[in-house]
Amino acid sequence: MTRKEKAIELHDKGFNCAQAVACAFAEETGIPEEILFAACEGFGLGMGGMAATCGAVSGAVMLAGLKNSCKNLEQPASKADTYKLTREITKTFLEKNGSLTCGELKGTETGKVLRSCPDCIRDAVEIAESILEL
Repeated sequence: MTRKEKAIELHDKGFNCAQAVACAFAEETGIPEEILFAACEGFGLGMGGMAATCGAVSGAVMLAGLKNSCKNLEQPASKADTYKLTREITKTFLEKNGSLTCGELKGTETGKVLRSCPDCIRDAVEIAESILEL
């Protein structure tokens, strides 16, 4: 099963978009699926139902930090590189889909659907695989 298929399977089980994307990479991150699930819970429906930043994108961005962070609490030194990865993820998603906003993607704000949740999830997984080399 591909990561995209895994993410869609998780979404079909009731995971939100951020959870589906992040949890599809549990094995690669070495973080238990339950922890990724809990950490991403508030990002669903565009940040807790606010129709803001797409949850699938949020899940991919979370993966950027998990992969790239130096995890040094005394001397944090990896933020700039993680921000660069985040910009690449969001820029690529925006170019592909025309928005980073859940409400715009789903058409709740404009009446015109740009991308379905499953397609956003597939895109975010593909982008994470490519940019983060996971």
